[in-house]
Amino acid sequence: MIQDNPEIDKFKQQLRDSLQNETLNSRSVKVPRHENVYNSGDGDGMIYFIETGQVKLLMLSSEGKECILGIHTAGDIFGELCLSGLGERLETATAMKATSLKQIPSIQFFARLGRDSLWQGFVRYLAVRIADQQQIIANLVTVDSEQRLGQTLLQLARTLGKKDPRSIRIELKITHEELSEMVGTTRPRISMFMQRFHNLGLIETNRDHFLIIKENKLTAYLGQIA
Repeated sequence: MIQDNPEIDKFKQQLRDSLQNETLNSRSVKVPRHENVYNSGDGDGMIYFIETGQVKLLMLSSEGKECILGIHTAGDIFGELCLSGLGERLETATAMKATSLKQIPSIQFFARLGRDSLWQGFVRYLAVRIADQQQIIANLVTVDSEQRLGQTLLQLARTLGKKDPRSIRIELKITHEELSEMVGTTRPRISMFMQRFHNLGLIETNRDHFLIIKENKLTAYLGQIA
């Protein structure tokens, strides 16, 4: 998985500030939990900016199995594949909890990037996203499911979590079923591995039911079983 990248983090904050200004007077779209923002095959040509909430992007395999491509939260954008000109959406975007969004037409999005001199940062951001997806694909082929789960937890912690002195806290609710869709294995195997990680002290759950990732311990463990 891609490690923390200060340049990308800085760009993402610049993009958030830019899009907040761009959509200041536009109407928010409210999406209830489990409802789709858009479906595979749609052609709306919109970029979406998350004000509050949580959205997952997923695709269906030829056997009808769901594969989660990514999870996005407040301040993130998604739907940027519409910029490719392919016409139809390849993925489905689903709200994991009640979510508030702003829609930005692709032409307006392009214009905003130009006005705020964000083109170079946006290209670098997309390149990192592509590299991340390539790493996920490589792991599906070459890494066993326990390692994939551990790497997925680390990636979620680094991108969505909040740092504590010796760990990272994930406050987003992600089910074992959703983890299985990200890792590419069954839910019972995810539950078995999660219990093992708990027993080894690699992860914890606090009284608020937030998942605590012991980043250094989990990274060391994955290195031992590689």
